[in-house]
Amino acid sequence: MNAIIKILPGDRIIRLQLLMIVIVLALFSLTLGGRFFSAGNFQSIATQLPVLGLLALGMGLTMLTGGINLSIIASANACSLLMGAIIVAHPGQPLFLLLALIAGALLAVLIGTLNGLLIAVIGVSPILATLGTMTLIAGLNILLSNGAVISGFPPLIQFLGNGEVFGVPFALLLFLLVAFALWVLLEQTTLGRSIYLLGSNEQATRFSGINTARVQITVYIFSALLSWGAALLMMSMFNSAKAGYGESWLLVTILASVLGGVNPDGGFGRVIGMVLALIVLQMLESGLNLLGVSSYLTMALWGGVLILFIALQNRRT
Repeated sequence: MNAIIKILPGDRIIRLQLLMIVIVLALFSLTLGGRFFSAGNFQSIATQLPVLGLLALGMGLTMLTGGINLSIIASANACSLLMGAIIVAHPGQPLFLLLALIAGALLAVLIGTLNGLLIAVIGVSPILATLGTMTLIAGLNILLSNGAVISGFPPLIQFLGNGEVFGVPFALLLFLLVAFALWVLLEQTTLGRSIYLLGSNEQATRFSGINTARVQITVYIFSALLSWGAALLMMSMFNSAKAGYGESWLLVTILASVLGGVNPDGGFGRVIGMVLALIVLQMLESGLNLLGVSSYLTMALWGGVLILFIALQNRRT
């Protein structure tokens, strides 16, 4: 046992997550055997993880500042509806496809800027600000689309979430590239250090000469842009856009961030931790699905795990 512990990384959170992966694999190998370890199951996990992963990174990024972004799902659906409407209105026209992607990104920037201004300039608490924008955007999504499904996207869009490169889902490669870029941002740049400082002590960060309002607005813009990326993958996977897609994922993005080692009060958390937490959650969801466990029971389980983990964290502090 001591030899195994020495091999594992020094970070306690990463150690715990790697141990959880081993336990989950052992548990499902006993209960499901080859059904869990089939190529099809792992392909399914690798295909589903990127969408939730981009949303979780967007959530975790805001939590590093001591905030939260409850509007990420509504933002993703708004971007997908806008892009889908433009694409479907002008089928087979590459220029309008490009314009649709730009329009979706600009909408994400607008939403992120709105959240950032409410929080950093006006002083609204992050949970109330993003709850308000979530409700506003979700209502507009239904109102403007009449709850209809927009479908029929070109092969390029469909490739993003369903294509493969040397047998590896392209969406997974895209997610890993984004996760690496976010790691570089947080660990190797001045902005990243400012984000951690802001989450640790906002007042001290402001007194040190850092423009905390600019940092917060930038963080919420990046969070919204990650929602835009998730919107593209959702459009590809479902070959459609709808106002109500992914509503049950909000809890899971928070859970992935917290299990990944992000302190809900801000100031601490690593990208690698969030990625490993996502792997654990996706494996658990896949295994429970193969066992025939109800999706509602699975969601209840996620809620219980989140409450337990936060309670244990608060008890340690």
